[in-house]
Amino acid sequence: MTSDPPAGPLAGLRVLDVSTILAGPLACQILGDFGADVIKIEHPRVGDALRNHGLAKDGVPLWWKMLSRNKRTVGCYLGDPDGAEIFRRLVETADVVVENFRPGKLESWGLGYDVLSERNPGLVLARVTGFGQTGPYRNRPGFGTLAEAMSGFAEITGLPEGPPTLPPFGLADGIAGMALASSITMALYHRDARGGRGQVIDQNILEPIVTVLGPQPIWYDQLGHVQTRTGNRSANNAPRNTYRTSDGRWVAVSTSATVIAERVLRLVGHPEVVDEPWFDSGRERALRADLLDEYVGEWIAARTRDEVVAAFEAAEAAVAPVYDVAELMADPHVQATDMIPEVHDEELGPVRMQNVISRLSETPGSIRWTGRRLGADTDAVLGEELGIPAERLARLRERGVVA
Repeated sequence: MTSDPPAGPLAGLRVLDVSTILAGPLACQILGDFGADVIKIEHPRVGDALRNHGLAKDGVPLWWKMLSRNKRTVGCYLGDPDGAEIFRRLVETADVVVENFRPGKLESWGLGYDVLSERNPGLVLARVTGFGQTGPYRNRPGFGTLAEAMSGFAEITGLPEGPPTLPPFGLADGIAGMALASSITMALYHRDARGGRGQVIDQNILEPIVTVLGPQPIWYDQLGHVQTRTGNRSANNAPRNTYRTSDGRWVAVSTSATVIAERVLRLVGHPEVVDEPWFDSGRERALRADLLDEYVGEWIAARTRDEVVAAFEAAEAAVAPVYDVAELMADPHVQATDMIPEVHDEELGPVRMQNVISRLSETPGSIRWTGRRLGADTDAVLGEELGIPAERLARLRERGVVA
């Protein structure tokens, strides 16, 4: 763990992260990347559930290293009265608390917003759950998979003749985490720049992915239109698909702009369709996707992936190779822009992971350290900063209240 001072626009901000997989921790990771002092509070005996998710190297959890970077870790059981009081004392020093317990759990421990805001009127309490703090589904277990299903994402994903398709990663959680980080900064702006006070953020996982899915609700409301599965095609433009190259690789082509569609069809040897009266409309082109896919697919199938990419770039047409993660990390643009930098980990040595999510010219974020061992910072935070005597911490450790 580096001793360098926090960098970034959120330096001086303190966040208590008592959330677990996945949206809350991602929001806190983003805040930490941009300088916030994030204190990760885990169960002192079992730790955060993310420590047991995904792949590990020599028993060291790798996902944890990324998602819990730039966070100090404290083991403290909030369900114990002594642990709850420690948390209330920490809240007095904090700007933000992020939690994802079921509605009512914090209140059952005497840690509801009424109690916490009495200790700290400026506190922003960010509550992230599957379905929110109100409504008939408020007490349902909520996971990103359920949001991906209910939002309409799964229903429009996959081949027309196939089943609804779920993503093989935490898509809805990830979107919700980024939305939550944005909501937190808005609440802090209201507090600090507008003379407001703290407030509660009720963030569910369903609404952000519904937003990302675009105009489906207004289409249905005004036209009764229900979007269906189209595979890799789009109902809004064509050609738009993945195409196999002569060396067995794949590329993706997009023509959201008509001028790009013109360049693609001229490149693949079919300039005659550019003059068709229907060509200027993306939706009309989509109705003729079979024809356009045939033209583009035949041309691409006769060339290697490198040849296709080079020709499209020369024609200023939109194309991208379909990468796996190994190819992504080897890509010269990814390397030149330091998109996946190498950082030092105290257990594993050099590791590579995603960089900060945005690049700010004046107040850049950074990866200051990777995910820490359980309780690595308990003594520093509770002892040195809160002033809890070492003897009391030792007794609390014996009882399993802290780690």
